[in-house]
Amino acid sequence: MRSPITALSLAREECRAQAAGEPAQPVRDMIAAQEAAALFLRALGLNCEQEATLGTPGRMARAFAELMTPRPFEVTTFENDENYTQLVLVRGVPFASLCEHHALPFVGTADVGYLPAGRIVGLSKLARVVELFARRPQVQERMTQQIADWLQKALEPAGVGVLVRAEHFCMSLRGVQVTGASTITSALHGQLLDDGRARDEFLALTRTGREA
Repeated sequence: MRSPITALSLAREECRAQAAGEPAQPVRDMIAAQEAAALFLRALGLNCEQEATLGTPGRMARAFAELMTPRPFEVTTFENDENYTQLVLVRGVPFASLCEHHALPFVGTADVGYLPAGRIVGLSKLARVVELFARRPQVQERMTQQIADWLQKALEPAGVGVLVRAEHFCMSLRGVQVTGASTITSALHGQLLDDGRARDEFLALTRTGREA
């Protein structure tokens, strides 16, 4: 088993590298992005020379950059000195991501839980990990798996569970135009995958207070 210090170092390094082999601070040419946005909007018939729309290309470029830029953070873990082994669950973490197929947002919430082993993590970091993988061009299935895999590597817990609910604007604003439909994905590791009782507890707690 990897030592806690090694695991923590690995997690920090993966956070800095966006946990996917990408540069921690990808090079972005915002001037070129603004110019491209202006060309795109003009090609669709928008007059960008009016007072109300003069700054639209720049705002559009900055908005997309924000949707693709998670805030950096340091992983904070602590020794599990009380030997706590029951489920830790943070529900309803809000996120916004960008569909890589249509460049339209999808928004929703993530329920993130784990069964501690040798280390526990600061609760706010569970929300930060959701943002880490949401703020980039994504598909929901991959994002869900990446969150679970990251926590499994960083903490080496007895189990990890992630459940994501989202509305995709590429489905509600275009195409079939089904407003309000939710897509649900899950990713499980360890006991939350292999132990039926632990899995049922996790899924039941993610439903508590919600309509089935």
